[in-house]
Amino acid sequence: MEPHALPKIVLASSSPRRVDLLTQYLDDIFGEAVVAFVIDPADLDETPLQGETPLAHVQRLANAKAQLVAQRHAGAETVVIAGDTTVDVAGAIFGKPADDAEARSMLQQLSGRTHHVHTALAVVRGERMAHVVDSAAVTMTHITEEQLNWYLATGEHADKAGAYALQGQGGALVDKVVGSLTTVIGLPLDALAEALSACGCGWKIGQ
Repeated sequence: MEPHALPKIVLASSSPRRVDLLTQYLDDIFGEAVVAFVIDPADLDETPLQGETPLAHVQRLANAKAQLVAQRHAGAETVVIAGDTTVDVAGAIFGKPADDAEARSMLQQLSGRTHHVHTALAVVRGERMAHVVDSAAVTMTHITEEQLNWYLATGEHADKAGAYALQGQGGALVDKVVGSLTTVIGLPLDALAEALSACGCGWKIGQ
């Protein structure tokens, strides 16, 4: 497929991780074709609702982001992709830490434990909308005080759900992942393919 045959693609996120993963995904499908997409973050209030579960939280936010950004990009063939990721610790939502003190508390609670990471995706194409959620189980190492101080000093935790980045230096704090690494990073590629297909985007690897 030639680049001009593509619909307009909009990523409702400015996350460098999601940008990189979507770029990788499109490159795998279209090969050497130059596939550009628009980056237009929704910038919603991501505060959990009273009593909201982690799964309901990510699904609500991904849907809201996709719908809001779709309103800004008219066109029946425009494809808007939105996602939201949260860390689920026994039903408690660990979002992005407000400061270093909260990041320290989060990592201390994650230390030596297994938690779940949920990433919800929503895709809007014209009048069609699809949404899907994928989860992975992450087991952290027993984080020493020295490791904790080192990691907080990197600053990497600042805008990460759960205060760590698997794909970055935070990977040193992770013992095991059961599930998709791309789910933990923030854009599960298998789930994305499923949502795109449900919206009528029949893109296949190597086409």
